[in-house]
Amino acid sequence: MPIISERAELMPASPIRKLGPLAEAAKARGTKIYHLNIGQPDLHTPEVGLEAMRKVDRKILEYSPSAGYLSLRKKLVEYYEQYQIKLSPEDIIVTTGGSEAVLFAFMTCLNPGDEIIVPEPAYANYMAFAISAGAKIRPVVSTIEEGFALPDVAEFEKLINPRTRGILICNPNNPTGYLYTRREMERIRELVKKHDLFLFSDEVYREFIYTGSPYISAFHLEGIEEHVVLIDSVSKRYSECGIRIGALITKNKKVHEAVMKFCQARLSPPLLGQIVAEASIEAPRSYSTEVYEEYIERRKCLIDGLNRIPGVYSPIPMGAFYTVARLPVEDSEDFCAWCLSDFEYEGETIMMAPASGFYSEPEYGRNEVRIAYVLKKEDLQRALMILGKALEAYNNRNK
Repeated sequence: MPIISERAELMPASPIRKLGPLAEAAKARGTKIYHLNIGQPDLHTPEVGLEAMRKVDRKILEYSPSAGYLSLRKKLVEYYEQYQIKLSPEDIIVTTGGSEAVLFAFMTCLNPGDEIIVPEPAYANYMAFAISAGAKIRPVVSTIEEGFALPDVAEFEKLINPRTRGILICNPNNPTGYLYTRREMERIRELVKKHDLFLFSDEVYREFIYTGSPYISAFHLEGIEEHVVLIDSVSKRYSECGIRIGALITKNKKVHEAVMKFCQARLSPPLLGQIVAEASIEAPRSYSTEVYEEYIERRKCLIDGLNRIPGVYSPIPMGAFYTVARLPVEDSEDFCAWCLSDFEYEGETIMMAPASGFYSEPEYGRNEVRIAYVLKKEDLQRALMILGKALEAYNNRNK
């Protein structure tokens, strides 16, 4: 039998989806599952986006330009302007979701064997994209005790060597909900400039910031404009995960030209997705306001509820719609699997993402889970109650 590639062997399973077969089996038994494991909002897509989809009246569903439709890129320029990010359509490449943007950024900027420094816990698929590019992630680990604040610059300096090519951040952060401060972003800027690195900045969750602290984009950092590759997506802000529209944004012309080669090889981003995304940018301000206020309420509901469960602790996330919580268990992956395979309360259970999958090294996050607060408050309250019952039953199994 032919042997699969070393790259395929190294590719990690998604901590967000790896328990899927257990969830399907639980559903087949008739168990209702509260999905806290995945960032799939239950809020409606903007009506203007849905209406644009309904009105598609083309005789041919053709390829779009490899960089995406100019009309969409122009609309995105206007969108970024409200965040004081000055761009031209030529700085923007439309991608098949933010995931493709990360992959193309790595394939363009990293050689096999190159290294990138990533604060962890981090979005698990970064590891998969690095492996696809033949690159290596060097983690700088933040801790729940410190609220997942950025580790000291000295921790970054320890990792920098001739193979280091960049730093990757997610701001606001998935999975922790942490928002980098201006001081932390300036420290990153200094490192990038000092060592002539790329700064890959995933800013998908900029709409979801719940404190008085400002959103500092990588493009707000002076003197490193040519170093920045910004990753974006419409998936979360418009609840449009399924249309697969993201963006890679850079003012570095060489990077732009090289990324376009990968874009041409995959032909074009999704036609219908671009139509929906372009229309959604015109959604009324009331849509964004309602979504934002709903997430504020959900955040309060979840964090207050978690911290009332004996032995559970979660810092207060400042952005996105996730938190990493510490549980009174030794192995959160075993606990999460057990919740699906062996536990139910009144015919219901919960599904969470074991946090160990968001770290490069398996010893981290063993008693932590990532929870997405993308369900309505009534469902979150029910899920919290079930979590408390599950922890009690799990820790009393052998007594």
